[in-house]
Order: sequence, then structure tokens, then C-alpha cells
Amino acid sequence: MKNIILIAPPAAGKGTQAKLIHDFYQIPHISLGDIMRHARDDSTEIGRTIIKCQDQRMLVPLPITLELIQERIERDDCKNGYVLDGFPRTVEQANFYEKMLAEMGKEIGHVIFLDIDKELALKRTLGRLVCQNCGQNYNLYFKNMLPKVEGICDCCHHTLSKRTDDNEETFFKGFQTYMDNTADLIDYYEKKNILSRIKILENETPEELFNKIREILHD
Repeated sequence: MKNIILIAPPAAGKGTQAKLIHDFYQIPHISLGDIMRHARDDSTEIGRTIIKCQDQRMLVPLPITLELIQERIERDDCKNGYVLDGFPRTVEQANFYEKMLAEMGKEIGHVIFLDIDKELALKRTLGRLVCQNCGQNYNLYFKNMLPKVEGICDCCHHTLSKRTDDNEETFFKGFQTYMDNTADLIDYYEKKNILSRIKILENETPEELFNKIREILHD
């Protein structure tokens, strides 16, 4: 069983690595953001509470978050593990998550932190190109991430574009907020000796980074 918590600041490549893990190990990528979006669409009390909280820019109550996560990881496709993305983000959430897992007879598993320098993350952000059709990412500043044809996706041949929020102001605010909010969580998992830290290198390909993750997972 490979239960994985993936922690990474903006532009560290978390989405790409989650997909590679999913494809290779055939375990689901569980994004808290996706769970919340699906719950919003349901005509339930939980869905209405999420809508109210998000519309008022309030945190969704932790019991609701835990209930949604528990429901998801109890499904059959998680019996061999899963990649958890976006949760936990605080030590309090981590404690409740561990208690929930203990009650379910599940282990925490691996906690992997993709550690990227702010300067490299900024460079990745400002040079990022995205295919709106298939979601494939490219980058203008790295040779190994350039599309074969300028402005065209290698995979589906649709036009590439920049995201409107890929600018310095948005990046610095988001990166620092993330690091400030997760610093205690990273320290918490390090003290429990279950955190694996991978330093992101500038010229590293996604496949090379994934090989480091495979080593941690003892594949």
C-alpha cells in the first residue's frame, strides 16, 4: 500500500508528479480542491455549507473536510494507496487526519516535500505555457520543457497560452503564504521522521524527479 501526502509550494511541479505517480502505480490522485468542487455541485447540506464558506472566504469546517476525505479514501480504488494533494495544510489538520486513519486501520504512509527555491519557482511561473485542451505544461525558459513547435502542444496540437495569474505579484504573494502556512507542518513531519525532502533542481526533467520519488517509495 502506498499512501502518499504530497507537499509542494507553487511551481514545484506537484500536479505533474501526482499524475506520474497515478499512472505508474495505478493509485488515485485525491485533490482536496476537486473534492470540494464536486461537493459544491451536490444538493446536500454539506454542499450548501461549502458554498457559503467559500463565498464568504471562510475556511470549510474541519469535520466536513475530514468527512469528505474519509468518504473518498474508503472507496475501492484506494485499497492499494492514494496520493493526497492539498491536505493536510496545518498541524491541527494533520493530527485529526492521523486519528481518522487510525480508526480506519490505515497508515499515514509517505510524506514527500518538493522543496523548490523561490527564484527557480518564479522562473518556472513566468515562463509557463499551458495547453487549455489537454492540460500539458511547457516552459519558455527551460530547453527540456519547450514545445517542439513554438506555441503548439506536442500532445494534442492545440495552441498554448499563459495563465492570467502567472505574474510576479501573484507569485510572491502565493509562494510566501504557502510557505508560511506549511512551515510548521513540514517541521512536524520531520520530527516524526516520516518526511522525505526532495530538492528541485533547475535542469531536472519531470521524469528524473519522478525517479527520486520512486526511490523513496522503494519501488
